[in-house]
Amino acid sequence: MRLDPARLRWMTAPETAAVFAALGPDDARFVGGAVRNALLGLAVEDVDIATPLEPQEVVTRLARAGLKAVPTGIDHGTVTAVSSGRSFEITTLRRDIETDGRHAVVGFTRDWSEDARRRDFTMNALYADAAGEVFDYTGGIDDLKAGHVRFVGHAAERIAEDRLRILRLFRFHAWYGRGEMDADALNAAKAQKASLALLSGERIRKELLRLFEAADPMPALRMMAATGILAEVLPGSLRVERLARLVEIDRDNFFDADALLRLAALDPPREALERLKFSNLQKTRLEDLHGAQERIVSYLAIKDVRRLLYRLGADAFMDRVRLKWAEDLKESNAVQWRALLAMAQAWRRPRFPLTGDNVKNAGVPEGPLVGRILAEVEEWWIESDFTDDEFSLAERLKAVVQALV
Repeated sequence: MRLDPARLRWMTAPETAAVFAALGPDDARFVGGAVRNALLGLAVEDVDIATPLEPQEVVTRLARAGLKAVPTGIDHGTVTAVSSGRSFEITTLRRDIETDGRHAVVGFTRDWSEDARRRDFTMNALYADAAGEVFDYTGGIDDLKAGHVRFVGHAAERIAEDRLRILRLFRFHAWYGRGEMDADALNAAKAQKASLALLSGERIRKELLRLFEAADPMPALRMMAATGILAEVLPGSLRVERLARLVEIDRDNFFDADALLRLAALDPPREALERLKFSNLQKTRLEDLHGAQERIVSYLAIKDVRRLLYRLGADAFMDRVRLKWAEDLKESNAVQWRALLAMAQAWRRPRFPLTGDNVKNAGVPEGPLVGRILAEVEEWWIESDFTDDEFSLAERLKAVVQALV
């Protein structure tokens, strides 16, 4: 099987050609996800390169060609080349000497098939040269065609080398698998599920979110639940059916998969989320949805929609709408739910017309009372559906000042 470089810009782009020219055409091949996705006709984002050259020789050749070399993981054989602003991860062919389930001691080799045998799945152990010839040492092409996510060699050994491969199995099945999961892989993952407790929360979080980004993660997720693997990373009672409904809504309405919202749909306990070490922004969003108390229904009055949008902001409002929609089993309400999202997308936040100067001009001295009065009037303004009647605003300000001063 061959790839057609003329149809794949990432293969022939000047920045790619410069890296291959620097390493030498016989000493560089594309590897992994780029080859896999190209064979499937999917977009290629990251372009990784394998080489029999040892890391220091890679650095030397890149420098000789005027390309920047960053020793991102040089002890494990990885150097990042920067060509015309684009990064290429270049890794020397490797063989594992020792592994502990998280880290590996590696040795270098010039044998492409030996490098393939240490990779995780057969569909990731594919190489292609600059002319498009594909090299398959593990049966990855047949597995890719069949949608069969299969470990290279013995599944139990591959998982023992890196426990994260348990989660990667389900993520890859969600993205590339079809039909039943590989029985050997599933049994090995189930047998070693307790070892997930030894992984860092960051690694688990990244893998879970990538799983949730799949068009339909539900078959893989249900299998994770059935084998007890899901409970190892997200313990507690989970709202799996709400997530399933959200995935259906995304599919039927051509919505982009929102991994964090899908995780929120499961409503995992706070303690489970704390272990996963989310960024502050992600944590704030999850906590906001976990504690949401607003009454949101498909038949909300327009005035109520505007009020909620002002108080929550459009993004938080749409998060709530999509989760509430996922709880609504009445298909005929879909039009109303979509209308709420459309209103949020078109909404422009009105500006509250009063300032602290207006309050002080009404006879209120500088101090915390100014802010309290502004807040009281703003609350009335929101409930009035954001009136722009200057006389009404002035009268309300006067009334609040008289009541509080």
